[in-house]
Amino acid sequence: MEQRSQKAIARTGLAVFALAAVSVQAAEFRFQALHDHLLVRKDQPATLVVDEHGITFQEQSRKKKTPDQLHHGHWGYQDIEQLYISPEKIRIVTYQDRKWALGLDQEYEFKLLPGQDVRPVYEMLKTRLDRRFVAAVADEQVQALWELPVKLLGKLNGSQGTLGFANDRVVYVTDRKEASRTWRYQDIENISSSDPYQLTITSFERASTHYGSRKGFNFQLKQPLDEKRFNLAWRKLNAVHGLELLTSIPEKGN
Repeated sequence: MEQRSQKAIARTGLAVFALAAVSVQAAEFRFQALHDHLLVRKDQPATLVVDEHGITFQEQSRKKKTPDQLHHGHWGYQDIEQLYISPEKIRIVTYQDRKWALGLDQEYEFKLLPGQDVRPVYEMLKTRLDRRFVAAVADEQVQALWELPVKLLGKLNGSQGTLGFANDRVVYVTDRKEASRTWRYQDIENISSSDPYQLTITSFERASTHYGSRKGFNFQLKQPLDEKRFNLAWRKLNAVHGLELLTSIPEKGN
């Protein structure tokens, strides 16, 4: 009897594990949004579906139109040049050219209706996508090794918050809409500092007004940045990018 009960428990455990695996693989998130048409015509309501394979959208209309007569589309993640996710919007930059805009890449922007949570989507994608994924959210599960109170400078108005450095990523937490960020070290091109009260993070996020299409985040530090901490962050960044660092014999011993 004991052996049978153990086998039954094992079968039950395997079944639960299989169901959990299926549920993870079949994860699908639906959002109600407004498809931004960039002044061409009024924003249209749309349903946005995000799963492990890609993103699909279908516009909706009160008029008697079939789904094929409305704007719709699907992109696998390999077809997305940049995916931007924030609590307020999802923006997709594709590899398609806009002929009327001198070859600029085609963008699709969806303004999320209130009361929807994008954090499950971030959790699903944060380890699956590469540097083309822009997470305009603060990862609440990151355990920072150290952090500093900062001000992020902006074109007109900046934002204030906390900049935290963890083993595998950097998190900027602020209350200002769309200003928070979570960067893995592979999402960062460079970290630089001109003095103990200044720090710049240059990311691979697209920015047409910045050199090389990289976006720089310039922080004023409310506390001085310790040189050892800066060197630690710099080493982590260069280790991720595959650059060999010269270390002294005492450092190797430590």
